[in-house]
Amino acid sequence: MTAVSLILLIVGLTSRFIQYLGQAVAGELAADVLFLLMLYRLPDFFLVIIPLSFFLGILLVYGRMYEENEMVVLFGSGLSQRRLLILSLGISSSVAVLMGIVSLSIAPWGMRNTEEIKQSQEQLTEVDLIVEGQFQSFGDGTRVTYTEQATGGGGDSGRQLENVFVALSRSSAERNNVSSERVNGQARILLAENARPVIDESSGIRFMRLENVYQYDGSPGMADFSIAQFDSQSIVLPEPRDFEENLEEEALRTTELMGSGMAEYQAELQWRLSIIILIPVLTLIAVPLSKVSPRQGRYGKLIPATVIYSVYFFVLQYARSLVAGGTLSGAIGLWWVHIIFVGLGLVLYRDPNWGRFFSVERSA
Repeated sequence: MTAVSLILLIVGLTSRFIQYLGQAVAGELAADVLFLLMLYRLPDFFLVIIPLSFFLGILLVYGRMYEENEMVVLFGSGLSQRRLLILSLGISSSVAVLMGIVSLSIAPWGMRNTEEIKQSQEQLTEVDLIVEGQFQSFGDGTRVTYTEQATGGGGDSGRQLENVFVALSRSSAERNNVSSERVNGQARILLAENARPVIDESSGIRFMRLENVYQYDGSPGMADFSIAQFDSQSIVLPEPRDFEENLEEEALRTTELMGSGMAEYQAELQWRLSIIILIPVLTLIAVPLSKVSPRQGRYGKLIPATVIYSVYFFVLQYARSLVAGGTLSGAIGLWWVHIIFVGLGLVLYRDPNWGRFFSVERSA
C-alpha cells in the first residue's frame, strides 16, 4: 500500500505542481506560495490515493500468494476464506481510522488554509505577481506587462521593477484618463526605467507608478506615431477583492456540518464519512477478487480492479452532487452506492469464480 501510494502521490503532485506553476507564470499566483499550496492540498490527495492503494495492495499481495500456491497451502492447513476476510478486515480497520482522521479533520484544515492563501493572492497587484523576463497579461487581457528585473519583496511599496514595458488596450487606456479617439485603432506602449506600487491615501486607489517614461502612440504597421516623455506616470490597478466570510463546505469543520439541514452540508458530511466506509467495502471486494490462476499472474486483476474503484469513486461523487443540488434526498444520500458495492463484494465472496469476469488472461 505504501509503495503504490508513493507512486500515485508523485504522479498527482507533479501534475498539480505543473498547474500551479502555470498560474504563477501567468501572474495569478506568487511563486513563494506554491509549496505551501502543495502542502495544504496533500490531504486531498490522500483521500483518493490511500483507498486505491490499499485496494491494489491486497490484490498484489494475495495475487502473488495465489500465483505461487501459498494460498493453496494455507487453505489446506485449515485457513478458510471467511477467516482470510476477517483478518483482512482487521487490518483495514487501522487504515479506516487513518482515513477518518484525514477526512474529518486534516483535509478540511488543509482546504481552509488553501482558501486563505488564494484569497490573500487576490490582494496582490501585478507588481507583486509579475515574473521577470516574462510577458504577462493582466486586467482581463487589457494590459500586457514585462520587466527585465524585479527586486525587493511583496507589499504596497517593497517591490521594484526595472526596465518595464507596458502595452495598454483601449479599455485600459480609457480607465487611465486617455481619450477614446486617441487610442481608437491605435496601440499605446509605455517604456519606463522603473515602476513600483503606490496607494492614494485619500481614495485608497492602487496605482503602478512608472518613472522616466517614454510613451508611444500609433497604429501597428504604420509610420504615423507620436512619442512623449514623462518624468512619471501612473496606471490604475484593479481593486483587491474582499475576503469571503463564508467558506466553501469543503473547508468547514466537521462539527459545523453535523446536524445541519442544508443540502450542501449534508452532502459534504456524507462524503467525508464515505471515505471511511470505502476501506472495508473495498476489502470485501478485494479479498475474493484477488484469487488468480497461475496463467493470469498476480497482475491479472489490477486493471479491472482500477476500473471498479474508479466507478465506485465517481458514482459517489455523482451522488454527492445530487444531494448537494437537492435532487436526491439526504436520507438516501450516498448510502445506496455503498450498498451496491457491498452487494458486489458479497457475490464475489460467496462464489469467487465470479471473479473470472474481471480477469485479464496472461499471454502464453
